[in-house]
Amino acid sequence: MTNFSIIILTYNEENNIKLCLEKAFLVSKDIFIVDSFSTDKTLEILSSYPVQILQNPFKNYADQRNWAQNNCPIKTEWVLHIDAGEILTSEFITWINNKFEEECTIWDGFIFSRRVYFLGKWIKYGAMYPNYHLRLFKKSKGYCENKSYDQHFVVAGKVKKLPLGIDIIDNSGDDITEFIDKHNRWAVKESNDLLEGSHTKGDVQEKITGNVIEQKRFLKNKFYYRLPLIWRSFFFFFYRYFLYFGFLDGKIGFIYHFLQCLWFRIIIDGLYIQKKNDY
Repeated sequence: MTNFSIIILTYNEENNIKLCLEKAFLVSKDIFIVDSFSTDKTLEILSSYPVQILQNPFKNYADQRNWAQNNCPIKTEWVLHIDAGEILTSEFITWINNKFEEECTIWDGFIFSRRVYFLGKWIKYGAMYPNYHLRLFKKSKGYCENKSYDQHFVVAGKVKKLPLGIDIIDNSGDDITEFIDKHNRWAVKESNDLLEGSHTKGDVQEKITGNVIEQKRFLKNKFYYRLPLIWRSFFFFFYRYFLYFGFLDGKIGFIYHFLQCLWFRIIIDGLYIQKKNDY
């Protein structure tokens, strides 16, 4: 419990931060909070926990994560990045407390999956699980690539993919209004990237033979973005909902896949068309 620190990003997370911290303290006592000037009770709640709090204006996730890593007074070799709406599973906690010390001498980073929950339901299908991210790595060898949307951490070294089950839970989809508001903001960022031709930029390699994150970047940049505007949104929804059995997630799953795969993607393309034609 002394070999790595945890960085948690917050902004108006009064409904999530308690459970996030309760699980985080089971694996580390070195927890840093980087808050974006919350206006709810987040800071009040945090004041009752032994955490170090820093504040920084939010520009995008890449900027905030890198700022956090460079400015938090971290003394450990390793760092774990999570958000306030994310919770460590019991399997993850067990692995950290029993296996990490041994494996961290061999590897420079670890990829693990998130379990996405929406309106209290685990979205298991529609290619939503596994949903891999690289969040645990040696601080000296990792950083977040400079992209305004769909950014990932990059590690210069050997990375291991953990077995399924050793996951974290993304529990931030309990309010549809907030879900839509967040995706509206992200749609603006990705449409700007499209307009600037920077959607393929970033330091994650596009490799069909690479790790799971590199494969996903390859498919998105080399295939999805080459499909016709608007129509690719319908293709994506069909691909995820029917070919990858998203319909097995039930009515809650339909709402999620419709919003995530069709509505969100149409908004991105619509904003791109609007900006390109300078309406």
